[in-house]
Order: sequence, then structure tokens, then C-alpha cells
Amino acid sequence: MTDAHCHPWDLLDFEKCAEEERRETGTAVVASAWNREQFEYHEGLAKKAREDGAPPLFCCFAIHPQLSGENNFFLSRGIELLYSLAVESRLDAVGETGFDLYDEKYKASESIQNEMFVSHLETALHWDLPVILHLRKAMHKIFPFAQQLKQLPAVVFHSWPGTRDEAEAMLKKGINAYFSFGTAVLKNHKEAMASAGILPASKLLFETDAPYQPLKGKEFSTWRDLSQICSCIAGLRKGVGSPCASPEELEAQTTENFFQVFER
Repeated sequence: MTDAHCHPWDLLDFEKCAEEERRETGTAVVASAWNREQFEYHEGLAKKAREDGAPPLFCCFAIHPQLSGENNFFLSRGIELLYSLAVESRLDAVGETGFDLYDEKYKASESIQNEMFVSHLETALHWDLPVILHLRKAMHKIFPFAQQLKQLPAVVFHSWPGTRDEAEAMLKKGINAYFSFGTAVLKNHKEAMASAGILPASKLLFETDAPYQPLKGKEFSTWRDLSQICSCIAGLRKGVGSPCASPEELEAQTTENFFQVFER
């Protein structure tokens, strides 16, 4: 299986043997970090996986939009780190970046989120890197950047927050967009289910956002959730007659999609 968005460093707070589980499940992942300690931990896991011939771990970095309310010194140091990682060819993707306007606390930092996103996007464009987008209550914020986004090798919409029409609009604008789905489809999120059931299989990805999208009754999400996500979406697609309707076909297609985006 493949996981297009997760947080192995944060997962340690819940499961100390998380990396062993990742290897046991044969899961290739994209690990998101927002500070040096997290990134270097993920980088160490990636190096060890290459040495051992284990499923790969791809490393990405960004200042999460929810952190835009922090002090300017923290933010400027984070952007400096982003640039240095890009210069040193240590990044597999820029992310997760974007916008979060979920409540008044996050809305208060919208102007800073704008500045931070432009910095992240400029870095991705300059070094030809994929971008992983976080957009909570903020789909309208991304459309003005369509011309820049279409120049990127790929744009991954983490935990796809939009509608089927919005997804199709992204594709029509020439953006090499991929739509990543996690446990929301198992929690009866209607828009996520509708999009996952009908969008082109060549544009789908799976994710856990581990540990942050737990199933009902669980404390955290984990790579073992991926098979349920796959089976659920396969059922949705079968119900509307979409291609790749079996779990096996869908797993094969999303795995191909995953490596097209992240293997460089």
C-alpha cells in the first residue's frame, strides 16, 4: 500500500514501533515535517529504508498554515530551513502548505498564511518539486494560483476537501492534480465519498494523515487503516460503474500514481 500523507514523528507519541509496523505492512509513505528535528528523523528513516531495501519513505517539509499565528522569528527560520533543504536536494516535496480558515483563530492569521504560501510555492517552482496542499475551509484561496500550480510536476490535495466539480475544475485548468483520500470516506463524509467514487483513478491517492484521522473508537490513525480505505473507495466506484472498481485494481493504480508523483 501507499500513504501520500502522514506524520511518523508525531505517530511516535502513540505507537513507538510505528516504523516496524510500516515495514510489516509494506507501506511506502510521504512524511510531513514542519521543523528540523522532525525532518531529520524522517530523513533517517528514509536512509535506513534504502539501506535495508524496505518500502521507501519520502520526505517533505513546510510551515503548516495553522502555525502562521506564531512569532515572525519562528516563521522566518522555517522558511530559511525550507530553502536550505531545497538547495541541498533533500526534499521530495514541499508540504503540507496552504490555508486553514477553520475558525476565528486561524482566520486572524490569513494575511500571514498568504505570505507563507507564496514563499512555499516559489520554492517548489524554482526546484521543480511537487506540492502537498492543506486547505481547510479555504478552497477558494487556491484557484487564483492556478497558473503557478500548473507549472509544478504535481499538486497533491491532502485529505481532499472540495467537491467533485472543484476537482474537475482543477484538472481542466491543466494542473497535474492528485486527490488524496483517507478515513473521511469511512466516516460517511458525503463530499469525499462522492469525489472518491467518480474522479479518474489515475488521479487518486490514499492517505492516513497518521496519527490525526482516527477511526471511530480509535485513538489514532495508522497504516493498517489503508486497506479499509481502499476497500471502501472500491465499493463506491463499483456502485457508480467507475473504472478500477476492485480493491486490487485500485491499489495497483494508486501505487502507480504515488510513485509517479514522488519518485524522482
